[in-house]
Amino acid sequence: MHEHIAAIDIGSNAIRIAVARVDNHGNLEPVENSRVPVRLGKDAFTQGYFSEETMQMTVGTFLRFRNIAQVFDVKQVRAVGTSAMREATNSHILIDRIASQTGFQVEVISESEEARLIHLAVQKVIDLKNKRALLVDIGGGSVEVTISNENVLSVESYALGTVRLLSKLDGSNGKNLNFNQLVSEYADKVRRRIQTQIGSEAIDLCVATGGNAEEMGRLHKRIFKGEEENCVTVNEIEKLIQMLDRLTLEERVQKLHLRPDRADVLLPAAVVMRMIAKVAQVKEILTPAVGLKDGLLTEMSSSFRGPPKPRRDQVWTSAIKLGQKYKLDEEHGRFVAKFASRLFLQSLSLHNLTEKELLILEAASLLHDIGHFINTIDHDLHGYYILLHTPLIGLSPKEQEILANVIRYHRKDSFSNPDEGFKFLSQNDRAIVSKLCALMQLADALDISHTGRLNDLILEQHNHSWKLILVSPDPLLLEKWWVEKKKAMFQGVFGVQLNVEVWNGD
Repeated sequence: MHEHIAAIDIGSNAIRIAVARVDNHGNLEPVENSRVPVRLGKDAFTQGYFSEETMQMTVGTFLRFRNIAQVFDVKQVRAVGTSAMREATNSHILIDRIASQTGFQVEVISESEEARLIHLAVQKVIDLKNKRALLVDIGGGSVEVTISNENVLSVESYALGTVRLLSKLDGSNGKNLNFNQLVSEYADKVRRRIQTQIGSEAIDLCVATGGNAEEMGRLHKRIFKGEEENCVTVNEIEKLIQMLDRLTLEERVQKLHLRPDRADVLLPAAVVMRMIAKVAQVKEILTPAVGLKDGLLTEMSSSFRGPPKPRRDQVWTSAIKLGQKYKLDEEHGRFVAKFASRLFLQSLSLHNLTEKELLILEAASLLHDIGHFINTIDHDLHGYYILLHTPLIGLSPKEQEILANVIRYHRKDSFSNPDEGFKFLSQNDRAIVSKLCALMQLADALDISHTGRLNDLILEQHNHSWKLILVSPDPLLLEKWWVEKKKAMFQGVFGVQLNVEVWNGD
């Protein structure tokens, strides 16, 4: 059996659709790629909202894409918006128009989700195993810089997108002789931030994605006589910058065979790429001609291969990286995560939660003390703010919000007088936070001394009550006393009595 699926990337410089045929094993065969140069970023980055003309052009593009989807009898479509859609104040109006007039549902994704999907696409064509890779996605609104191996280690988004730079620096006429220098100086503002993100460890390979990166790969072959189009050297980028800087827009189109909507943005893209490559001390950049839409298709095709692979490795890697940034007591965090997971799995009949909530619990347990970095007093509140504003790669925004609230309430005895953030959650999500907090509080209490003396635990039902048996050769007097003090939330949330015992193996 074969089906067709489609991905739509609503970028700041253009809107793209990719259609692929997928078989029962999840193998993808591209059948259609289409790009319409609707420059959403021009409105979003200058006036902060989309003009009526731009919205009509966007809806018209989606009507074209609907025809394409009908021709190929597409069964599943995912359409996502990035930087321009994130920033424009009337994005919601455009999204509603697209839905009502074309039937497409558009979701606006975060920078970290965008980077995760691009990483997924790159992984399909480049072996990242046991390599420290630098992924640079040069978009119209932002540049996402990702450090990865098999999993994403860190993502930072920089306001260096090509359309944004043109709008800010007014070099779109292609005749500003100082434009190269202007972009260079503007890009240098974030050089130190990028250097901090990359760190001192060597980069094994650098990969650039996005339409401008692909164009650099093509020019590597066409102008600099490279054998293929899948890479470009830093020296060639330097020569390309000098070449573009000398030419007007019309000359770039004629002499370099660039599309008009590529001729103006290629120069700022090359300047930004040169800066990042120099910071990373790499001499060559791979340009594999994959991007966001390919990551979307790859993720969508996973449903044809059976259940998707667990996200735990990616989320856990991201959580560990964040913990290290904030000098977390990782040993204690791992202990709490391990035994919170044990409690979760032994109380399924109590909470009726799924593997998705278990992942949130494990990540929250690992990071529950992260707020100590700011101040021990109210560290739960500080931790809440850190996790609310620092996405973990692999979690959805809703899951991230649940996780942040679990950290916020991990020291409370009840949910009386809750914060606005908790009140804002749906009733179902509040229940999830309550259940996860109840489990994590017990796990945290089991290591009150931060000495990791517990070997194992058994949580089981006894008639109308539950029993928690702590297994250790030590008497665990402190741990048992603290669990007795902290079991109130567990009893209140689940409506059961909890009895605590210590078993020394005698």
